[in-house]
Amino acid sequence: FSRTVDGVTFRSSIKEKTVGRALYSQARAKGKTAGLVRSRSLDMENFKTEVNVPAGAKVQFELQYQEVKWRKLGSYEHRLYLQPGRLAKHLEVDVWIIEPQGMRFLHVPDTFDGHFDGVPVISKGQQKAHVSFKPTVAQQRICPSCLETAVDGELVVMYDVNREEKVGELEVFNGYFVHFFAPDNLDPIPKNILFVIDVSGSMWGIKMKQTVEAMKTILDDLRAEDQFSVIDFNQNVRTWRNDLVSATKTQVADAKRYIERIQPSGGTNINEALLRAIFILSEANNLGMLDPNSVSLIILVSDGDPTVGELKLSKIQKNVKQNIQDSVSLFSLGMGFDVDYDFLKRLSNENRGIAQRIYGNQDTSSQLKKFYNQVSTPLLRNVQFNYPHPSVTDVTQNSFHNYFGGSEIVVAGKFDPNKLEQIQSIITATSANTELVLETLAQMDDLEDFLSKDKHADPDFTRKLWAYLTINQLLAERSLAPTAAAKRRITRTILQMSLEHHIVTPLTSMVIQNEAGDERMLADAPPQDHGCCSGALYYGSKVAQGSVPSWAHTPPVTAAPLFAQGARVLESTPPTHMTTVENDPHFIIYLPKSQTNVCFNIDSEPGKILNLVSDPESGIAVNGQLTGAKKPNHGKLSTYFGKLGFYFQHEDLKIEISTETITLAQGGHTSVLSWADTAHVINQRVRISVKKEKVVTVTPDKGMSFSVLLHRVWKKHPVNVDFLGIYVPPTDKFSPKAHGLIGQFMQEPKIRIFSERPGKDPEKPEASMEVKGQRLIVTRGLQKDYRTDLVSGTDVPCWFVHNSGKGFIDGHYKDYFVPQLSSFLKWP
Repeated sequence: FSRTVDGVTFRSSIKEKTVGRALYSQARAKGKTAGLVRSRSLDMENFKTEVNVPAGAKVQFELQYQEVKWRKLGSYEHRLYLQPGRLAKHLEVDVWIIEPQGMRFLHVPDTFDGHFDGVPVISKGQQKAHVSFKPTVAQQRICPSCLETAVDGELVVMYDVNREEKVGELEVFNGYFVHFFAPDNLDPIPKNILFVIDVSGSMWGIKMKQTVEAMKTILDDLRAEDQFSVIDFNQNVRTWRNDLVSATKTQVADAKRYIERIQPSGGTNINEALLRAIFILSEANNLGMLDPNSVSLIILVSDGDPTVGELKLSKIQKNVKQNIQDSVSLFSLGMGFDVDYDFLKRLSNENRGIAQRIYGNQDTSSQLKKFYNQVSTPLLRNVQFNYPHPSVTDVTQNSFHNYFGGSEIVVAGKFDPNKLEQIQSIITATSANTELVLETLAQMDDLEDFLSKDKHADPDFTRKLWAYLTINQLLAERSLAPTAAAKRRITRTILQMSLEHHIVTPLTSMVIQNEAGDERMLADAPPQDHGCCSGALYYGSKVAQGSVPSWAHTPPVTAAPLFAQGARVLESTPPTHMTTVENDPHFIIYLPKSQTNVCFNIDSEPGKILNLVSDPESGIAVNGQLTGAKKPNHGKLSTYFGKLGFYFQHEDLKIEISTETITLAQGGHTSVLSWADTAHVINQRVRISVKKEKVVTVTPDKGMSFSVLLHRVWKKHPVNVDFLGIYVPPTDKFSPKAHGLIGQFMQEPKIRIFSERPGKDPEKPEASMEVKGQRLIVTRGLQKDYRTDLVSGTDVPCWFVHNSGKGFIDGHYKDYFVPQLSSFLKWP
């Protein structure tokens, strides 16, 4: 950026941020000419310049910038925003295009409603093109006698290059290479899309109007094989459909009507909305409703920070990361200039997606439409590049978990030109139904000669593109750095590359000064978004963390023990005997008539869901999903309950308890509580009591209750993970049809234990047990009840049945696998 004031020219240089700010402050303190060029984003697509100049002075500004053009929807686009604000005596725009591969097409669409028809002049050759836009003052007028200008919009140039089918172009020059990969003519993969739309009060007005129009356009673009649903949220979360539905004309029309009726109001509960979207996709996947060849997307549209529910941004990230499946990508659209874009970027980068800011002063509808088209038509998955030569180093890839149709993957790298005469690439990828292996080869000649013949070409573009991609990749890694030391190490690398390659980043500033060095301007890097870091201030009205949704009853929290309807929570004196599942998971079945505890383990795999109680007559199902330890210990991988699900069919209520959250879903409404809460929630006849970081008690009826204990482990423990334990007191409230690993013992079987004798371990005697017509060998031992002591537990004596309870439970333990946390057991 350069500026000339009355013949004095100011030129720019890149400095480390603190150095640049100090120089700028010195100039202002001395009352010298000072100016500021500031961007709100790394890509510098929007900036303002503020300059103090003497009255009557003649000022000329010149801006030179470089921008990476990403291929989207089958073409490259160059957009120039033209808003002079008045008739200009001389207005000229020239666009030169130099493409070594050759141009397949060039198009300048009409973006001024026909007013400048014929004004753009296009000259196109095989590898070069020129577009000239030079309207006269008369042509600029809105009407022949008007003083207002019609130049108020954008000049758009669209083109695409010739490319080898399915492989793309590999260009090498001066020790750097760039690989452009954009295969065509592949079938789109079916999509499962959940649109999550912020409808809080800040979306009122033009934002909501433009969002609605864009969503209606997007819905029209869905294919018949796609599935979708819409979630809208403020302080509450609503769903248009609880499940994914096919994108038929009828369903699309109904979704449009639903969106049109939205009236923005209230706060912003991002955490609950995203967990609800994840829940719907997970449930559909568990039910086998998703095409194995399909891809699943969540598209979040929001304009603000969370103000209701979970407010801590790092906790929201953790909740999403722990619950989202590896096959789901999360994309974020930040609406307006005040959005916490840094948070949205981290949220998407962690979950195989990308974020984009949508500016309210531009055409929001078209921006949303373009973003959706970019991310929603995947062609390839699992794209991997290999450059099999030791001279190739520092390869940087601009790519995502999936390759999205109409776009382009750009890979850049360094190599030693003295040791390499050509570069070979081997690309492997997964299409809709096939595995692709593609190869391409590039020679190191002709490109330098071609670029040297045109003054508008940049012969150093390969090096600059590699630096740009690498810095952006490092910035993403920096935001996700696990330790402060790792963040400092990445920061040093970014700063060094920014200074070396003359790039304005969050760590550098551009100082613009005259030759004497006493008058300066500063091109500042994007400021940190509020809410990105610990200790950041929150703006606006916030609801306290842990608040309960409006439909739930939340009495004042006191120091006295909480009492659930019909059963006390576990902080009060617990019943002497109770059926328990803890640790591995270890079942302790209390048999009241025999006054005996019988134990057994279930040794299964992480991810499997076990049915604990299934009573279709009472409409109650309880299931637990296994999670594994971080690594095997002594050759065995321990498993625990990481999630527990309760389904009350008659109330249409689903409760999912994980080590992070408690999710309540009823009809189209979902509410999420945290283990950091202490609260009661009453839903019809079901009561949920949460005791902070200790226990959740679910009471569907008097005389029946379930208690879930939370076990936290040291975060850096090399093996163990957080897990849940479940406690069920004896009850006669279940029907005779109740079954499951616990439910079957509500109708107590007759047992006889006899012939007690010494075992292999002197402290663990053996005995014979007769049960259900079988004779088993059982071992006497101690197990833990953690209700009164979460850390050490209380020893409970029991008779242990070996081989995953074989003979004591009906059938085999694998007969108790169910597809999802709300499933009833289908018993033969």
